[in-house]
Amino acid sequence: MTDATPSTPTDSAADDAPDYDAMTRDIADVPAVEVITTVAVHLLSAAAVNLGLDKPDSEHKDLDEARKLITALAGLVTASATEISSFHAAPLRDGLKSLQLAFREASIVPDEPGQGPGEKFTGPVFG
Repeated sequence: MTDATPSTPTDSAADDAPDYDAMTRDIADVPAVEVITTVAVHLLSAAAVNLGLDKPDSEHKDLDEARKLITALAGLVTASATEISSFHAAPLRDGLKSLQLAFREASIVPDEPGQGPGEKFTGPVFG
C-alpha cells in the first residue's frame, strides 16, 4: 500500500489552468506603444495576405476581408498617431498607404477617390 492520495480529474484540471493574475501583470508591463504597433503589424500582415501579397502567384485573395482589415488599420493608425509619436507612426502610415494602393490595383472596379478602404480616416490615397 502507498500513502499517496490518488489525484482526481479536477486536481489536474486546476493545475493546467492559466494563471490569469500573472498574465494580467505581464500585459500591464508592456508599453502602450508596443501593444499598438504589434496590433498594427498583425493587421498589416493579415491585409497583405488577403490581397494576395504574401507570395508570388498567391491563390489566396479576399478583397472583402482585406477592406475590413485596412479600414481597421487606418482607424488605429489615425487615432493613435499622436500617442505613439512620428517615429512609430510614420512606418505604419507608409505600410497602410502601400496596402491602400495595392487594394486599388487589385480591385476590378476601383473605388472613387476617398471611398477606398480606410480613406475615410486617411483621406484619398493616390499613387
